[in-house]
Amino acid sequence: MNDEIQSLGATLVALSPSTPENARAIAEKAGLTIDILVDPGNAYAEQLGLKFALPDRLREVYDGTLKINLPRYNGDESWTLPIPARYVVDSSGVVRYAEADADYSVRPEPEETVAALRRLAG
Repeated sequence: MNDEIQSLGATLVALSPSTPENARAIAEKAGLTIDILVDPGNAYAEQLGLKFALPDRLREVYDGTLKINLPRYNGDESWTLPIPARYVVDSSGVVRYAEADADYSVRPEPEETVAALRRLAG
């Protein structure tokens, strides 16, 4: 999929609140070949209106059941995450496609993003 995105003149990047070391480890484990930009404290996600704090019951699930200590992974004590979102931005900085859903399990199909790129390249 990344090859097709590049063939349309686009660059795929991810934004993560993880520390640079943890973002790199996640990318290596998942076999990602894209750039992962780090967003300390979810500062940029907050500017976009995409930052949320985990409620206490979810903190317990993350820290206890899932063994995911967000403060350790993200390098801050905020217990915040970004709402998953996808944007296609043109070379002028104008957002041409946007998708975000507070339900992390609802994600647009990659083909939707490629279709938005095709329309832009059109």
